[in-house]
Amino acid sequence: MSDATTTTATEEHTELKRAIGPKLLLLFIIGDILGTGVYALTGKVAHEVGGAAWAPFVLAFAIALVTAFSYLELVTKYPQAAGAALYAHKAFGIHFVTFLICFTVMSSGITSASTASKAFAANLVDGFGLDQENTNLVLGIALVFMLVLAAINFRGVGESVRANVVLTLIELSGLLLVIFVGFFAMTQGRADFSRITVFETSADKNVFLAVTAATSLAFFAMVGFEDAVNMAEETQNPERTFPKIMLTGIGITGLIYVLISIVAVALVPVAELGEGDTPLTKVLTAGLPEFPADSVMPFIAMFAVANSALINMLMASRLIYGMARQEVLPPVLGWVHKGRRTPWVAIIFTTMIALGLITVVTKDDSDAVAALGGTTALLLLAVFAIVNVAVLVLRRDRLDRKHFRTPTVLPVIGAISCAFFVTPFTGRDTIEYVIAGWLLAIGVVLWALTWMANRAFFAKKTYMRDPEHMQGDDLDD
Repeated sequence: MSDATTTTATEEHTELKRAIGPKLLLLFIIGDILGTGVYALTGKVAHEVGGAAWAPFVLAFAIALVTAFSYLELVTKYPQAAGAALYAHKAFGIHFVTFLICFTVMSSGITSASTASKAFAANLVDGFGLDQENTNLVLGIALVFMLVLAAINFRGVGESVRANVVLTLIELSGLLLVIFVGFFAMTQGRADFSRITVFETSADKNVFLAVTAATSLAFFAMVGFEDAVNMAEETQNPERTFPKIMLTGIGITGLIYVLISIVAVALVPVAELGEGDTPLTKVLTAGLPEFPADSVMPFIAMFAVANSALINMLMASRLIYGMARQEVLPPVLGWVHKGRRTPWVAIIFTTMIALGLITVVTKDDSDAVAALGGTTALLLLAVFAIVNVAVLVLRRDRLDRKHFRTPTVLPVIGAISCAFFVTPFTGRDTIEYVIAGWLLAIGVVLWALTWMANRAFFAKKTYMRDPEHMQGDDLDD
């Protein structure tokens, strides 16, 4: 399946130190996938389909796996830290399309961080025994949390893969604890595994719509693997390392998610599991009543979602900065603080969008976590559909070295399945399209304003000048 071989030619094209070996890359991928999704949305998925909550996670895993094969071909073919925007630009060469993909990825980072902030607030309230029904309290904590992230982002956070190892192990410990408690509860007769075969859908949805809607939501838990392509220039022998490590990482997380969903439904009735944003705390309490789950699990979950939120807001602000430096967004968004060397205007811009999202969605939708998480999945599924098509288009670009090559049928299946899950035919909540539409509208308006200013005052075109450098690599954090 793979033609991957070790090559030194690719390594000569990067100035970055190749310090990431297979073990570090595996932990990075697992850590990037684990987090907010499984900690906050397991109950929401069960609410859609009943006891068969594992089924949407299996389908989401299959879609992610197929798309991962496409990313593997592209990252070993073009081992540069630019991701989907670069692949689309190489495939189609349409600057506005490249910009839209980049802005879509940026928007997904904001919606993902907003989801995490709501989950963080819910777990903090749960951990300290505060009033969970007090919407204003939860909203206030979520907003303060986002402002703290902005302050950390402004101060300057040097991303370290080795630090990610510690964060990953903490996130993983909470999930493994739930799984072990589930199996222990089974030996004590506290688990009812007959529930896991029962489909229960709401009155307005048939089984197909319920499963597709739940899969759209569960997919949020599987995203993150695509971020690993940004580590390509710092990975040892990426052509050989990436295929086996990325597939292993996705496989491990997929297995964990399926086990978590089975254990959760077996220990907690679906109706109770779907209430609130702290489902795994309920699972631990039901499986091991003597264990202080209310004092432990919320804080593990808080740590997990805080890590996810910070990474996503860092990514979003750097992409905005990068697009401003590409002169496709207003130049002010590319201003850098002289002392901190951080893109302070881009940080303020992305934080304001996140604060607005959290506030408006919380007031307009009783289930803000599901709405924001679903929007994240919607945005990334659209990007993944394009990436799968880009693989096929870029087959015409033949290199003089070997690289991973995925079977042609997989990107075809990936493109069709990802495109389908973007459509309303999946039973996706309308609010997700509204949120995504407003976010992309902001991008289009800013592009148009920049285009008019460039044309009127500087007599120059608006286009992506250097798509290979969109992450703000020249910042010294």
